[in-house]
Amino acid sequence: MRKLFLFLLFSVSIGNLFAQNTGYWQQHVDYKMDVTMDVKTYQYKGKQELVYTNNSSDTLRSVYYHLYNNAFQPGSEMDARLQTIKDPDGRMVTKIKVDGKDVKESRIKNLKPNEIGYLKISNFKQDGVTAVAKEVGTILEVTLAKPILPNSKSTFTLDFDGQVPVQIRRSGRNNTEGVELSMAQWYPKMAEFDFEGWHADPYIAREFHGVWGNFDVKITIDKDYLLGGSGYLQNPNEIGYGYQDAGVTVVYPKKTKTLTWHFIAPMVHDFTWAADKNYQHDIVKGPNNVDLHFIYKNTPAVVENWKKLEPLMSRVMDFYNKNVGNYPYKQYSFIQGGDGGMEYAMCTLMLGNGTTEGMLGTATHEMGHSWFQHILASNESKHPWMDEGFTTYIEDLALNDLKDKKEENPFKGNYAAYYKLVESGKEQPLSTHGDRYDENRPYSIASYVKGSIFLSQLEYVIGQENLRNTLKKYFQDFKFKHPSPNDIKRTAERVSGANLDWYLVDWTQTLNTIDYGIKDVKENADKTTVTLERIGRMPMPIDVLVEYADGTKESFYIPLRMMSFEKANPMPAITRTVLNDWAWAYPTFEFNIAKPKASIKKITIDPSGLMADIKQTNNSYDLK
Repeated sequence: MRKLFLFLLFSVSIGNLFAQNTGYWQQHVDYKMDVTMDVKTYQYKGKQELVYTNNSSDTLRSVYYHLYNNAFQPGSEMDARLQTIKDPDGRMVTKIKVDGKDVKESRIKNLKPNEIGYLKISNFKQDGVTAVAKEVGTILEVTLAKPILPNSKSTFTLDFDGQVPVQIRRSGRNNTEGVELSMAQWYPKMAEFDFEGWHADPYIAREFHGVWGNFDVKITIDKDYLLGGSGYLQNPNEIGYGYQDAGVTVVYPKKTKTLTWHFIAPMVHDFTWAADKNYQHDIVKGPNNVDLHFIYKNTPAVVENWKKLEPLMSRVMDFYNKNVGNYPYKQYSFIQGGDGGMEYAMCTLMLGNGTTEGMLGTATHEMGHSWFQHILASNESKHPWMDEGFTTYIEDLALNDLKDKKEENPFKGNYAAYYKLVESGKEQPLSTHGDRYDENRPYSIASYVKGSIFLSQLEYVIGQENLRNTLKKYFQDFKFKHPSPNDIKRTAERVSGANLDWYLVDWTQTLNTIDYGIKDVKENADKTTVTLERIGRMPMPIDVLVEYADGTKESFYIPLRMMSFEKANPMPAITRTVLNDWAWAYPTFEFNIAKPKASIKKITIDPSGLMADIKQTNNSYDLK
């Protein structure tokens, strides 16, 4: 009862938040699902009731659902993509020999009828009246029985039959780590409709987007299975398995064959669960009294690593709370799912047989998604860099914070990977839809790495304190919404006072690169004249550090004219001179050092290493 009260309170609070913001709207869904799983056939049946609230000014005559399971069938778009992309995901292919050559063959291509995934929809009704529902690959197209007017609601009901595929990617059964059921993207899921229209993207193995709402889910399954996933378990004292209240002993009636697990997940845009007969379940109290659940295979080889992970993840959550904003739910689950790592609402499914260090990296990254994908729910299909990149950024900071010996620049590896991508000639703009990248590797480096550099480099542009405040304000202003790239840019502008449109455009919408160099250093009477040049198309403000032969240092700052902004001194212990601004149209910039050339040891552009200059060799000038 207490959890249900929290759920209702949470919903009312969020509703009030949106009611106060008349300039922003988003759709809302409330799901009720009752599902029965047959663990022998890996097939399940369910009933779904969905109350859809149209908060837009549009009259809707059709709606769309995602049927993700249908991707795991021979001939699907996901299968076709695996057969045509140059570098298919190694988890999704099998290496075979064809005419003596190594060939990567789609695993989906060879699935048998009892191994495929599917979702079949029947008995679709809108407010009790039959509506036309047409399955088109991984999308259900619904022609409504009656239009949904602006600011009105409609209730959809349907029956669904599903089959859990052999695990190939994310969702599935009986994976390489022996987990029986990883139930991600398993139900008919309403597609998002926003100010840009419908986002009914087919599923070809990339990312997701969803509608905010509340989930009330009942799962009936063999009593020997332990479940973990999204939401709060409403009947813990009937279920047991470590969920029950302290001091309660759960005893099932003798004839019990199945248990019905009842979960409520408030204000999320997804619902995921996993189940296995050999799971172990630990609960650790995290920051702000959040229950951290650790659910993993009870095998001696992995137990110790999971135990080591538990206190570390409490520290990571505390770091994220302090540096982004407080995690708003009261539970989070780390679940051994057996396929890399993937974020879901209030939980992650992740590999569980690795080293402690590897598991820590995965768990830290996936939990970071709770802030950037499951609370700040940008359109990850259209702008994957906003989620993957920002999560990589905060992950790198958190892992560095856990180290005894901190790295001065924990993002070095990201910059090196980005430089290699540019060098390869395979880079595509960050504005590319996640499904439209030519190859997987450039997609990953762009989304995870270049997306991360968007923030670490923004620190160089507006200063550390401004960036920290930007991240916190962005979270506070856009949590439980769907922020766009412009929203992070405008937040940074509001916090810093800088004009940053050029930064968003050049870094995310073009392939423009940064390349500044020291062109010339000349003796000029008792002064030294330094000439800098802009070689790349993308403009930047410039920090220059001068090191003298006597061991002293001095810095110079050249503001970028189009920013109308002056950054605080990033090295307050060193005297800084702020020079005239540098306008983009001028290819060179000249300034004087009030000491003779002979007294100078070294001149360096960007000593912080946070500006992603693709040619580092011309960034320093050694005179000694």
